[in-house]
Amino acid sequence: MSTVRRLRPVWADATPAAGARAVQPTLDDVGTPLADVTFVVVDLETTGGTRADCAITEIGAVKVRGGEVLGEFQTLVDPGGPVPPYIQVLTGITTSMLVGAPTIETVLPSFLEFSRDTVLVAHNAPFDIGFLKAAAARTGHPWPGNRVLDTVRLARRAVTRDEAPNHKLSTLAALFGASVTPNHRALSDARATVDVLHALLGRLGPLGVTHLEDLATATDPVPADVRRKRTLADGLPDAPGVYLFRGPNEEVLYVGTSTTSLRQRVRSYFTSAEKRRRMTEMVRIAHRVDPVVCATPLEARVRELRLIAEHSPRYNRRSRFPERMPWVRLTSEPYPRLSVVRDVRDEDGAAYIGPFSSTTSAQLALDALHESFPVRQCTRRLPLVAPPGAGACVLAELGRCGAPCLGRQTVDDYATVVARVRAAMTTDPDEVVAAHAERIAWLVQQERFEEAATVRDRLGAFLRGASRAQRLTPLSRCPELVAARRTDDGGWELVVVRHGRLAATARVDRLTDPRPVVTALRASGEHVAPPPVPSPAAHPEETDLVLTWLEQPGVRLVEVPGGWSMPARSAVAVGDPAAAVGDAARRAQADAAGRAVGDTLPRPHLALVAPSPGTA
Repeated sequence: MSTVRRLRPVWADATPAAGARAVQPTLDDVGTPLADVTFVVVDLETTGGTRADCAITEIGAVKVRGGEVLGEFQTLVDPGGPVPPYIQVLTGITTSMLVGAPTIETVLPSFLEFSRDTVLVAHNAPFDIGFLKAAAARTGHPWPGNRVLDTVRLARRAVTRDEAPNHKLSTLAALFGASVTPNHRALSDARATVDVLHALLGRLGPLGVTHLEDLATATDPVPADVRRKRTLADGLPDAPGVYLFRGPNEEVLYVGTSTTSLRQRVRSYFTSAEKRRRMTEMVRIAHRVDPVVCATPLEARVRELRLIAEHSPRYNRRSRFPERMPWVRLTSEPYPRLSVVRDVRDEDGAAYIGPFSSTTSAQLALDALHESFPVRQCTRRLPLVAPPGAGACVLAELGRCGAPCLGRQTVDDYATVVARVRAAMTTDPDEVVAAHAERIAWLVQQERFEEAATVRDRLGAFLRGASRAQRLTPLSRCPELVAARRTDDGGWELVVVRHGRLAATARVDRLTDPRPVVTALRASGEHVAPPPVPSPAAHPEETDLVLTWLEQPGVRLVEVPGGWSMPARSAVAVGDPAAAVGDAARRAQADAAGRAVGDTLPRPHLALVAPSPGTA
């Protein structure tokens, strides 16, 4: 039998917190208000506490929405066996009462229909919902996957130990003055749980739990002052873009990005999903969130980098100071040398690798080049003709430098060494890899493993810097590149890149011809001046983002005036330093074995297998 009760709860008439922005959000923006959610509050009585060998004896449920009881469900259930004596004393349900009662196979379909498309609520939900799921599995009924709300967990967030010694249903019902007293019968306990639920939601409403979507995180251990800031996400668009947390003086505290939904991403800062302490501190200071809607996820990531570089927010840790990223430079002078610099200059004969994340990494890469080539390491500029009385450093005495400072090495001779250094930096790193592989093998043979690890780190830093420069260089030289990628809905993401900088982007649906949009993007895109290569005309991380997007499967190049290519033998192709060392060692062993075999073969045989002139 169904009854109707009017229980207009406090949270049904909740008003915005003081100081909240007056907005008129759409239903999609705010989700489903709790007053519009249909709950089914359920309680079970069973023959024991374990689902494996115990059965349900009674089901009671109350369907409620907006404080109004829409219907009730109550039935005894034949468990298929006797009820233990202590359960009879506790619930008052005896074995004789269950004679002739329907079995769970008959009852469960009716209950599933009663609770269809609702949120299931129970006090200690794992117990009640667990028994229902087990019954569904035994009887072959698929579990519908309703959302589940546990009033015990809600009570732990809303009721302190000073108010109640525990979170039992009887204790909470007495605390909140429930209209029904729990008595270990399913329907009575379900009715009491309804009153407890309304009281708990009334307490959580001022903390920002006002919509169905908020219930997913309502039991998270989030400080109350942080949860109250959930209103900062109200009205934010459900679209990709960038968000800026602002402080009391309108300063930018933090810049973040979302490639799907700004609203959902900002909401996550007020839940237990956010575990960074500095973010909790930032949320406590913030008083507003400004959204910047972007056409594509790539634009969102790029705008994030640019805004971080522009504002240097104190709670952002990455990409704040792009001008501090160091490079390794091969200088442009008669006797070039290697140095760590902060900027790239347009100089004839100079070569660069990087940028590096730190000066330490740049110095490791520089050491790798010094280890591989007898290039001078002194820092002064050398004249073409050595002055009388000039002295050499210890490196010359050790044979690791040709000593151009003393005139022992001519400009042409030194240029031969420099050409090898430049080739390793800009195209083929094999000579550096081979030198380090040989050094590592010798150190390992001597069981000097820590030194071998240092040599490996030097090689790794060099390969990362050279690889990055070799990826940046072609795109930095390219005056314009237009590309497109199919979206999941059949539309197109369109991108215009100029000298490594995102100049324009747009998204069109599957019914729109993208060609006129491409023409418009090329005409209206940002003008970008050519940069000193290999440095792009943007933050290096921005160009990395663009390259990552371009390298995705399915990306199509629409226009590439001037071409876009990379050397086949490059640091990018080498990849992992450990694998590179292993490959170099195997090649060296193969070469050594080949030489040993060749020394034992007759010369005529060698002539037969030698390549003929002009063959590749």
